[in-house]
Amino acid sequence: MNMLGAVLIVLAGCLQCVSADSKTEAPPEVLENKGSFYAACKVRPSSTLAPGLPEVYGQVLFKQDFPDGMLEVLVSIDGFPTNCAIQLRALHIYQYGDLSQGCASTGDHYDPFDDVHPEHAGDIGNFEPRNGKISAVIQSNATMFGRWSVIGRAVVIHEEEDDMGLGGDAGSLLHGNAGARLGCCIIGISPPSHWNTERPKIVN
Repeated sequence: MNMLGAVLIVLAGCLQCVSADSKTEAPPEVLENKGSFYAACKVRPSSTLAPGLPEVYGQVLFKQDFPDGMLEVLVSIDGFPTNCAIQLRALHIYQYGDLSQGCASTGDHYDPFDDVHPEHAGDIGNFEPRNGKISAVIQSNATMFGRWSVIGRAVVIHEEEDDMGLGGDAGSLLHGNAGARLGCCIIGISPPSHWNTERPKIVN
């Protein structure tokens, strides 16, 4: 084997190493924040919201320890009716961080592994508003690291409860029949200050 051939083999091996390592490489913010990664999503009412539906607002915050920690999700959303029977509201991560047509342009549930609902990576669950507000912290099977990261995707809060795939129709296995998209936001990298301020306020 000549020298050129040997160099090409070495370079090819290095490229494979870079490709493999890039899946688990820590974002610089992880080092800045002692091994944790944070993101924030400021919820606003959909710009295409139908008349009569509640105009919700608030934030969804994320925290994950590198490289294999569970993704923690803090939900703080206000604006739900207080003068009617309690109704659970569904929250999902959607494929696209595109709000050009309100929440309608965010695509479908984030589902990188082609799973059946409610096993999508973007299926966060149902939440019960109290006094018009959702305040909760849960864990999610989604991630903010590597090729499956949810950074840059959207969070959507729905009008109704997710039937968790038990509705007996095709829609149930796609989106849980959760109804209209009330509000949404785009997930972006954030400093830990938002999480550190809001987390102590939530009672599990």
